[in-house]
Amino acid sequence: MKRRNFITLLGGAVVAWPLAARAQQPAVPRVGYVWSGARGTDVYNQTGFRQGLADRGYVVGRNLVLEERYADGKPERVPALIAELLTLNVDVLVTPGTPTSLAAQRATSTVPIVCMSGDPVRMGLVASLARPGGNITGLSPLSGEYGVKWLELLKEAAPKVHRVAVLWNPDNPTNANQVELVQKAAPALGLELTALSVRPADIENSFAALAETGLDGLIVTDDPSLIPLIPRLIALTAERHLPAIYPFIDSVRRGGLMSYSANLFKLWQRAAGYVDRILKGARPAELPVEQATDVTLNINLKTAKALGLDIPMTLLGRADEVIE
Repeated sequence: MKRRNFITLLGGAVVAWPLAARAQQPAVPRVGYVWSGARGTDVYNQTGFRQGLADRGYVVGRNLVLEERYADGKPERVPALIAELLTLNVDVLVTPGTPTSLAAQRATSTVPIVCMSGDPVRMGLVASLARPGGNITGLSPLSGEYGVKWLELLKEAAPKVHRVAVLWNPDNPTNANQVELVQKAAPALGLELTALSVRPADIENSFAALAETGLDGLIVTDDPSLIPLIPRLIALTAERHLPAIYPFIDSVRRGGLMSYSANLFKLWQRAAGYVDRILKGARPAELPVEQATDVTLNINLKTAKALGLDIPMTLLGRADEVIE
């Protein structure tokens, strides 16, 4: 072989080898995530989920692509956002909240889904907690179970409350179950319950109703659409001297009276573990749904004092965090 031809062939081999090596490298996994609210209102989800991914060696933008879509408080946009992610051939869909998870279930029966739902069995998302049986698994904050606890804790902290409003999303089946249970429990506690919708078309009317003098207590349910309303609710309840209990821990740190809920940061950390196992070949049908075990009670004594409430020591003794 002539020297010139040998150099040409050798050069071609040098060029071809990296191309072949690149072709053999595994594809970077692509994870889809849909939030019904605006970007930045899902701080619980994002901080916990990203920390969970980092704990398992994933760096978003380097060895994992996270495709995020936000409906900006317009739930009717969620199906289109899910469809958009499916066209990108995501490896896993992550769906916070029951309504979004149900929309994903309707959109695909093949792409794995990691959901966060208060009662995934009752909602028909999985066949059972132990063996989900389809393309969906995930975690349950058990919010459907502790809705009545919100009512009991509010009554314990503010014994004089009589007419209690509950903010809920009628389009969220988990919320509907919560409100039904709370309504059944209210009479035994000597309480009257008024359910106020947080659908976009109803929000202003509901806030107007909260401003009425007849209501003297408030329960905020854990529908995702309520998260951006928390600052406004805290301000209104302070102005109206209205005792309120929230489902989000940082509500108390921002001036709310009480919160009772699962630790969403830790739940979302664990949700990243489900994504990791699925990316490594596990089948959602065989990954048991995990239920929350870490439920926390938080109380703001400064807010209680401003409301003229004397929180019982028995209640303070059960609190995980007391802000003075």
